[in-house]
Amino acid sequence: MTALLLLPLLLPCVLPPLARRALDRLPPVAALWSVTGCAVLLAGCSTVTLGVFALLGLLKLPLFAALGELVHPLRTASDAVVVPAALASAGALALGGWTLVRSALDQARAFRAARAEAGRAPAAGDLRVVDSPRPDAYALPGRPHRVVVTTAMLRSLDGPEREALLAHERAHNAGGHHYALAAAELAAHCHPALRRVRATIRLAAERAADEAAAASVGDRRLTARAIARAALAGQAARSARPGFAPGAATGPVPQRVQALLAAPRAARAHRVIALLLAACAALSCTASLTAAADVHHRVEVAQGDETP
Repeated sequence: MTALLLLPLLLPCVLPPLARRALDRLPPVAALWSVTGCAVLLAGCSTVTLGVFALLGLLKLPLFAALGELVHPLRTASDAVVVPAALASAGALALGGWTLVRSALDQARAFRAARAEAGRAPAAGDLRVVDSPRPDAYALPGRPHRVVVTTAMLRSLDGPEREALLAHERAHNAGGHHYALAAAELAAHCHPALRRVRATIRLAAERAADEAAAASVGDRRLTARAIARAALAGQAARSARPGFAPGAATGPVPQRVQALLAAPRAARAHRVIALLLAACAALSCTASLTAAADVHHRVEVAQGDETP
């Protein structure tokens, strides 16, 4: 059982390099959602495992053993292993929960402020132009979705570049990329290794929108130039938008520009990468569910409801 419980805590460490490889080999949209889905599953399995460790430690205490109606000793590994593991797991769960709540509150405040600012701006369909000296542009989720761009950003680009920039932001809203960014933020608070995956998911979202914008305007070089100029204009400006509101000027822009200027090529070994991501998630889920079922059986034995 101990080996099964350790597996969901170790597998997230494999995902960061695998996620980077997936972004190199898979189409950006496929990489975005496959990596996001794997990260969410690994985060959930690691959280379940920490909960199981904490539960085992609690049931070693007489008070919780009585509350759990245990009439026999709970069969586990040595207390010298179970109790420290339970304390560490409880601390990790508490820390992750606290940082998650704090991040959610900060993001909610930024989202309300951004929606209020967009609501005061002149409307042109889904476009909201904010009068600001700070060059910025981003896709703002909600009902309805908005594309927010400042007057300073519009002045930084020519007409065709503005079209490419707006196509990029609309691609974010149409693709629901804010869901992936929110899921990446959630997963990052569940396991430290998944914090490194957050940047890869953000880059995948930007690459997906880059490709959609290039297809919309029909010019990859124009799209690359618009993104580069938007990033250059906004590099000294500190945006107040929420983290799950993607923008064209974010992420490793040189890498994105290089990908747009390169000729589109067929993905190589995409099936292998997809299978590795699926296997990683399936193995973690199987291990955590099997371990949780084993602990449940041990608790029922200790309660006298089942035989060993």
